Amino acid sequence: MTEISPCWQDVLIELRKIIRATDLQSKRVVKACGLTIPQVMVLRAIKELGDVTVKRISDDVSLSQATVTTIMNRLEDRKLVERVRSNTDRRIVNARLTESGDEVLQTVPTLLHESFINRFENLKNPKQLDILSSLQQIAGMMDAESLDAAPLLDIAAPSKD
Repeated sequence: MTEISPCWQDVLIELRKIIRATDLQSKRVVKACGLTIPQVMVLRAIKELGDVTVKRISDDVSLSQATVTTIMNRLEDRKLVERVRSNTDRRIVNARLTESGDEVLQTVPTLLHESFINRFENLKNPKQLDILSSLQQIAGMMDAESLDAAPLLDIAAPSKD
């Protein structure tokens, strides 16, 4: 007689699959263009919004301002973005995409969350809300609702050394 594993083990297995899929896609993106997914998100936000403050980028990509600032520093070191003072108010510093940044964006493969969003949006609204509610419950059970997911998302790209 085979023993049936507790359902919580199956839940943990599915969570591991999600984490693994995210990790594998992150590695594919880094390999293809040398950028992490959060770096791509920040570059895309700057391209879409034009000259923009860290606060506005932070709101657009749902990452903390501190995380966006760290990402901006890395992108600026690589000459993919530049910081420029506003012409109308010199106290305001905006991020601007460089030509190199725009070129790199063209090499970015599809992000995992893009295919997820397409599939998720094809679900009926009640099913979307069921999934969201379940994920919120899981986060709560793991005491993770107040954790900032950004540090997990903002892994540094491997050095070329």
